[in-house]
Order: sequence, then structure tokens, then C-alpha cells
Amino acid sequence: MADEAKSKTGAAIEFARQADRLAHLTKDQEDETTGSTAAVEAKFITPQDPVVETANGGRLPAVPIPEAQKLNMLKDKVEGCGSAAFACAPGGLEEETHHENVNRVNRAQTASDEEDDGFRQSLRDATSLRSFEEPDAPLRQAMPASRTNPLFPPLPMYGPPTLLRNLQCWGFRVTSSILSLAFLGVIVLGSAFTSIPLMFRHIGIRLTLGNPDARRPFYREEQRRKEVRKEAARAWERRRRNSEKKLNDDSEDNAGCDDFVPSEGGRDPLVCDVAYYARRVGLDVEEFKVQTEDGFIIELWHVYDPKEYKPVPLQQRRQKTAEVFTADSVEDGRRHGASGSQQHDGNRKYPVLLIHGLLQSAGAYCCNDDDSLAFFLCKSGYDVWLGNNRCGFKPEHQMLHYGDPRMWAWNIRQMGVMDLPAHVSRVLLETGFAKLGLVCHSQGTTQTFVALAKEQRPDLGQKISVFCALAPAAYAGSLIGKMYFKFMRIISPAMFRIFFGIHAFIPFMMTMHAILPGKLYGALGYRVFSFLFNWTDDRWDQGLRDRQFQFAPVYVSAESMRWWLGRECFAKQKCILATKEEGKQEDVEDEEEDYYCNDSAYPAEGNGKTSNSSQEDQSLKGQTAWYDEQVPPMAFWIAGSDALVDGRRLLRRFERGREPHVNLVHSKIIEEYEHLDVIWALDSIEQVGKEVKDVLWKTASIEAREMCRVPRNCEELDLGTPDSASTAVDHSGVAT
Repeated sequence: MADEAKSKTGAAIEFARQADRLAHLTKDQEDETTGSTAAVEAKFITPQDPVVETANGGRLPAVPIPEAQKLNMLKDKVEGCGSAAFACAPGGLEEETHHENVNRVNRAQTASDEEDDGFRQSLRDATSLRSFEEPDAPLRQAMPASRTNPLFPPLPMYGPPTLLRNLQCWGFRVTSSILSLAFLGVIVLGSAFTSIPLMFRHIGIRLTLGNPDARRPFYREEQRRKEVRKEAARAWERRRRNSEKKLNDDSEDNAGCDDFVPSEGGRDPLVCDVAYYARRVGLDVEEFKVQTEDGFIIELWHVYDPKEYKPVPLQQRRQKTAEVFTADSVEDGRRHGASGSQQHDGNRKYPVLLIHGLLQSAGAYCCNDDDSLAFFLCKSGYDVWLGNNRCGFKPEHQMLHYGDPRMWAWNIRQMGVMDLPAHVSRVLLETGFAKLGLVCHSQGTTQTFVALAKEQRPDLGQKISVFCALAPAAYAGSLIGKMYFKFMRIISPAMFRIFFGIHAFIPFMMTMHAILPGKLYGALGYRVFSFLFNWTDDRWDQGLRDRQFQFAPVYVSAESMRWWLGRECFAKQKCILATKEEGKQEDVEDEEEDYYCNDSAYPAEGNGKTSNSSQEDQSLKGQTAWYDEQVPPMAFWIAGSDALVDGRRLLRRFERGREPHVNLVHSKIIEEYEHLDVIWALDSIEQVGKEVKDVLWKTASIEAREMCRVPRNCEELDLGTPDSASTAVDHSGVAT
């Protein structure tokens, strides 16, 4: 008994030290307002994502797994749980209701150094817990699978703010402000120099009395829309000057508006305000705050028709609990949700969530007036929600502030396994549905591909009726070899942090966004990003280009950009969920398969490829699958001229049987499209939007379709059951 008491006392001392090490503030910095901010437990959201719960009820992100394990093991020992730790400790098996699929944990990491082995062994000996290596080990105790380590290396750990840590942070901020600004200057100069030949070419055309813009593929349509906008602005000014007339009295001015009467108009002031541009097309937007499971406060925008929906009070739109997918969310949503309580069975609108791309906000879906994807889906009869990732325009956290490096210790995986489920959960809670349709562009597709992976958060797939991926970003395109990207890849992680800091990535861009006039900022933003990502505005409405760049860039973490462009992750592996070596092996297998299929010397009947061997080949390919049976149906719209990502290779992976659990309900390659054309091209609604609308409705469950109004022009779709309807969707569409 004396030895046991001594052991508990030692464990209590170690637990107190570990709790202070992972605390929000040091004890000297705490006061009556903050309360105790010491760590009390590490809660595993996934086997790779522990977050610290503090004594005052807060949550802190970015905790290394060994540190989180140590805190929980010491806590269990202090409480005397022994081998029954998970029956009595908070966060044990009884609290894993929404992680039933995640807690089938992959085998533990194979430690490459003696320190990790020693640490694990000491934890086993100290607590007599079940082996970490067991597949059914509790989530609280789980360790990440080894094959994901090269793709998602550990994030740096930053403790409470001490004098030394603050000095280090300021040192990084000083060096990064100088060096990153110099890097940005080089990019700006590069974009300026590469614009010189184009400028002289345009001058030459004008000297011969020509019009350089006449060569644009949609020149006539651009001119028509320009005149329509001018006339609409003049009409709005007439109504404003004659304010005694009601907005809908002048039927001529409202021509083409259908039943959606604009409540804003006139000359475009170029503002970063989604609600303003929604009101210009007869809609409106309300903003919800959502809390992620690691404490970030992120923005969710709801697009609605003001004739059918009444905005809810501010109190109802604030962040709720950090928990996601609560047991009674469907029933609660129909009774008390923003949309759910205002709609009735038979006339509900099916919910759709849109997620944006890298360095953008969800405003990217709202830039093109009625040809904006968000507004088009809303007017078609869907309940449209726009999700923004962490930090965005207004970095906000439950406990942390802008200058705390823990605010910025995240990358694509945290956006996938934390931000995306938080958005999905809140939309389902506000609408009262069991599933929603998910539409993502670029980086939004990446975080979804990552989140749905069987080693990350596969249970999320049960909440999604279909995943529509626009310009899906899973494999790197040829652009990754450009000089300025190579520079970011060759410098070490330590040098990357010296150049770009440990906080926001080149925050000077946000400063320029705030102080420059909209027209100048739009022109400069286009030139810089066009130079960086090698796309043009040839297929956009040039009259709206400055508006499109009002919603970019946003705050992103330097760690996130290091994941994309640094020497360890995406830029090296050329893939988000497979290593470079695995990619090469896939190429070899595909070449062999093409050889046997195409060589006339090896006919199908005589090349030794029997049906049994073919099934064996498919089974072997499936062993490297990223997804399990919980994955939702998927649909791809691939930009054929995209140099940023390689959509064709992703499509090949699915078509070659490497993802046996994925039902690919639609795939389309639009040959002439570049990366942003899928959301900004003048014909994007024809090429993409209308097909997205149809796929969303075809893949909705029968129960959901019975509760909802039929979206516009979907009355004649051949539906059947969602699964059978999926097979009827065109897989071979290649737009020319």
C-alpha cells in the first residue's frame, strides 16, 4: 500500500507538470477572468488528432501525440484506474459514440528510434493497459498509422507564453516579415516582367486599329453582359432618385430577374461582402459562427431567398458546442434549426455545403452575379451554405489570439478532420437533415479527400450524400516544378520558418487588401496569382475580375503552406494520400496493364489474364485503397488544361479499380478549362453548374427527396433509387 501511495504521489506530481506544460497560460498569467487554464485531459478526435481540454472548459489544438498520451496515462494512474482506465476515465469508451468507426485504429507507428520505443514501453508498464498495437485499442490510446507519416509529419509544439517563447516568436516575425516580403517582391516583379511581352503585343494590335480583346473566346458575350450591367445600374439609379416608386413597380427594369428582385444595385463598389452581392441578384446571406473541436471559430454563410426565409436572431447564429453530430440533431434541426423550423415536409430544400480553395474564401462562389454557383443552386431550389476554413478573413479561436503560434499550428489535415465535420454538423443541425450534398473546389476537395480517408475520419462519409469535386486536387500538376516552388521545396523546415514565420503566411497580402482601392487590388491580385499558378482570365467575364479578387487571399498558416510546398509533404510526394514510391508503383502497374490490353500479340483470351487472375489483380489494387465502405458517392469535374493539379491521374486511379468502395457517379474532363474556370468561366453554369445540380438531386436519398421540393429543371430526371440513379449518370463526358 505504501508503494502504491508513493507511486500515485509521483504520478500526481508528473501529471501536474504535464498539465502546466500543455496549459494555455502559465500560473502567473492566470487571473479570475481566465480561471485555471491547466490541461486536464487530451481528447482524441481521431487517432492522430488529440486536443487538450483545459480546467476552464476550453480547448487547445496542435498537441503532439506522445505529449497527449503522457497526460492521459498519468491522469489514469492518479485516478487509480489501472487496467480499467477506460471504464472510469473521461473520454473513455463510453464517450466514443460518434467515433465508432474511427476507433478501429490501425496498428501503431513503427518507432524508428529508441526514445519512442522506450516511451511506449514505459507507458505500457506504468498503466498495464492494452497494447497500442491492437487494432481495437481505444481511441484515447490510439496512435497514427505509420504509412501516413511521410504525408503528415508532426506539427511543432508551442507551450504557454513565456518570456523565452515570446522572444522566439518575435524573432520569427521579424525575420519572416523581411524575408517573406522580399519573396513577395520577387513574385510581383516576376509577374510584371512576364506581362511586358503581352503589353507590347496589345499595343501592336491597337496600332493596327485592332482590338486585342476581340480574340477572347467569349468576347461577344462579355460585351453583352457589360451592357446589361450598365443598363441595370442606370435603372437602379433611376429608382433611387425616384424613391417614391416601389422597387417592383418598373417591370421593364426588373426584366430577366424572374421572381428574385434585387435590393442592391448601381455601380459595383468592389467590396468584400458576400451579402451585398447576393442582394444584387435578389438573394441575401446571413453569417453563422461555428466552433471546431479544437476551439477555432469559423464562419458559415447561409444563402437564402428573402421571400421564403426569415433570418434568425444573432444569438441563434453564434457558435454552439464543439461536439459534432449529436444524437438528436435531425429532430432538433426540424424543430429549432434556422431552415428546418421554417420549412415543412414536402416543401423543404435539400441542403448543400460549398467549400472553397486555397487562399480563397467561400466568396469565390458568389462573384459572377446569377452565374455564381452558390446563387445558381439557391435559385434552383437548394438550401445553400458556404463554409470557410479556419482563420480566413478574421482569425478567431475560443482561447488563443493572433500572436500565439498555437493559433497557426495546423495544415490541410486539421482543415479536413476538424473544420469540415464542424461545418457539416452545423448545417445538418440547422436544416434537420441526416445528410447533405458537398461541393468543393481545389483545396476544398483536398481536405475532403483527406478527411474521408480510412485512416482519418471515414465516418464523416455517412453524413454526405455525394461529394462533388471541382478541379480535384489530389495529385500535383506540372506547375510544382516552377523555380519559385522549387525554392520552397529545397529549403529546410527550419529555414522555411525563418523565411515565412510560424504565424500567418505573408500577412502583408492582407494589409494590402485592406488599404488598396478595389480596382487596383483586383488588377494586382490577378497578375500575381496568374504568374504564380499559370492560369489566365481568357474564359472569365473580364468586367467582374476585380470583384473576384475581393475575396482572396485570406489568412492561412505558414505550416499549411509548408505542407503544400515544403520539402516533406505534397511537393515531394506529388500526392495527398500516397507516397512518391507508391505513385511510381502505380505507374508501373498501369503501364503493364496497358501493354497487355493494347498489344495485339496478347489477345484477351490468350494472354494468361483469366477472369480469376483479373479478380486477383483488382483485389491487390484494392489493398492500397484510400477509402473504406463508409465513403460517399463522388463526382468529378476536371479541368483539362490545369497545370496546378493532375485531375486525369486521379480519375485514372478510380477507373483502374484502386478504390473499390467508391461509387464514381459522374466524371467529366473539360479540355479547355484551367483551374479556376470550373467556377469562374462564363459557361461554367452550362459546363458544371447544371450537372452539379442534377447529380445532387439524383444522389439524395428517397426519403430526402420526398421531403423536398424538386429543384428547378430536375422534374424529368430519371431517378429510381440513389444507387441505381448513380449508374445512369454519364461517366465518359469529355467536353470539347
